[in-house]
Amino acid sequence: MSTTADDRAHAVLLDLDGTMLDTAPDLVDSLNLLRDERGLPPLPDEDFLHAVGHGSVPMIARGFNRHPGDEGFDQLRERFLAIYAERVSRRTSAYEGVDQTLAALETAGIPWGIVTNKPGWLTAPLLADLGYAGRPACVVTGDNLARRKPHPYQVTEAARQLDLPPAACLVVGDTERDIRAGRQAGTLTLVALYGYLSGDDHVEHWGADGLIGHPAELLRWVADPATPHRQAIAV
Repeated sequence: MSTTADDRAHAVLLDLDGTMLDTAPDLVDSLNLLRDERGLPPLPDEDFLHAVGHGSVPMIARGFNRHPGDEGFDQLRERFLAIYAERVSRRTSAYEGVDQTLAALETAGIPWGIVTNKPGWLTAPLLADLGYAGRPACVVTGDNLARRKPHPYQVTEAARQLDLPPAACLVVGDTERDIRAGRQAGTLTLVALYGYLSGDDHVEHWGADGLIGHPAELLRWVADPATPHRQAIAV
């Protein structure tokens, strides 16, 4: 899909894990530390990459073959999160191009925010450790509202905090739930192909407005308020 001057977004809402930040190293390390506590050998990173973007439940399922309702699942999940909280930013970093893209948005006066299912008590220290505290125009986390992505409530709440209609926002994410949440809220949506996708992800069926292979590509979908005809920000 190509955008016109009239349908480009005026704000960007980023998913966190797998879109803005590569959090997999610390999450996988935490899971393997938990396996070690239980006398189990470590598993390779690639066994978890798809699970990383979907939270602690699939991580525990992949690492221990336990599921919600199974005996011991809640204890494993609580311990996993406790270990992760202690090392939330040790090996996590922004994806290549993210910092330059955020700087371009800020220079152009385009607000950007974060909409993530990650709980706030993990999100806030992670952003602070990596130097992003105070920069997002809004941060809506998984424990802010009663319903999380793929429900649209987090996205509509982020738009409300930006004092913009959802239709003026662009949602960027690497999971189908990100795209579903954005579409149901009425935003433009982009799939971050550089995120935690697997061969089972058929992004062509998600209904996104576009696909990007690098963070800077989202700038083509954002209007530049400094130009009279609201051209896209230069990549």
